[in-house]
Amino acid sequence: MQFVDKARIVIKAGDGGDGCASFHREKFVARGGPDGGDGGRGGSVIFVADSNMDTLLDFKFARFYRAENGEKGRAGRSSGKNGQDLIIKVPVGTVVRDVETGAVAADLNTAGRQKVVLHGGRGGRGNCRFATPTRQSPRFAQPGQKTLEREVELELKTIADVGLIGLPNVGKSTILSVLTSAKPKIANYHFTTLTPNLGVVKRYDKSFVLADIPGLIEGAAEGAGLGHDFLRHIERTRLLVHVIDVSGSEGRDPVDDYFKIKGELTRYSPRLGELKQVVAANKMDVTGAQDNLDRLREALKSEDVEVFPVSAAMVKGFDALIDCLVKTLDTLPKTYEFEEEGITETHRYEPGFNIEKDGDVFVVTGGSVDYILDTTYADDEGSMRRFQQFLIREGIIDALRKAGATEESVVRMGEWEFDFIE
Repeated sequence: MQFVDKARIVIKAGDGGDGCASFHREKFVARGGPDGGDGGRGGSVIFVADSNMDTLLDFKFARFYRAENGEKGRAGRSSGKNGQDLIIKVPVGTVVRDVETGAVAADLNTAGRQKVVLHGGRGGRGNCRFATPTRQSPRFAQPGQKTLEREVELELKTIADVGLIGLPNVGKSTILSVLTSAKPKIANYHFTTLTPNLGVVKRYDKSFVLADIPGLIEGAAEGAGLGHDFLRHIERTRLLVHVIDVSGSEGRDPVDDYFKIKGELTRYSPRLGELKQVVAANKMDVTGAQDNLDRLREALKSEDVEVFPVSAAMVKGFDALIDCLVKTLDTLPKTYEFEEEGITETHRYEPGFNIEKDGDVFVVTGGSVDYILDTTYADDEGSMRRFQQFLIREGIIDALRKAGATEESVVRMGEWEFDFIE
């Protein structure tokens, strides 16, 4: 199965159903009162972390996800049916981020966790709700609340306690296979590992999840190589094992390798640069490794980083490393969680309006105008009377008059155009 850890989709909660405008009709009952029911609430969009999923591949083939709309209200004070919620299952560790604002709408970091990302629109009120002693036969109802489409980005960030990081071909996958029962692909060329591999390390009565992160290169923080695609998978780790080819078998300097990778982590995220690290000095079985190990330890004295000489090929030196990891994990906080923020779900009507001229047409815009347009039925006399009263109450009529509007003027609000009448 293809591993996909990033995808963009468009989601939308269901619109609220419109309220009903009707009157009671029954034999021998004269002038039955208003009995229009409320519209149903729209369905919500809910994300759920599913432990049976491990890739976002499905979202590459289906881009649009919309919850069911609420039904319209009916006569006899019958409310419309609520829209069905839309459940979207994603792998554990998925972060849902609003593309427009960058806000994290949901961090689904534990199996079974649910988060309502978009709430369904409110159902409109039926005309029976508008009856008063002075307005006993309202002929209008309230439209249902309309919801907005939002584009969100899904990012799968591996859930692991410890991450193996380092340059390509330093032996990370071999170390994973030595410490766990995982069977990653192992070969003597760069970028053999193209996706994170997970394994469970057990030590006496303790266990933790270890992730083999594909090799980083210089410039990874800016996206060089497969930089960002790999770095996101260590954002949740609590501890990093920096694997270094201490033999310098590919002509690299182990000390330089350490500081290059640390610099990439810090550039990508300051938090990553501050994560606790230990160094696994691998390939100690190769001639010349001991001299490089001594230089590496000397260079890292000021870094407060422990260095463990190991040989993945000979399976040597790992007991001390594992004991250190178990001991250190007990002192560290739990898996990192992203702070969640709400995203814009429906139209927000900011009070106020603005008048401009487009040729001979007076154009009125603003939140107050958007609100009245969205809550008015053009083919209902009572609703249009409410529209006119709103324009007077909000001062829009007076403002048009001051702007020079006369009986021959045309006024445009949204898609509506009408003559200005004194």
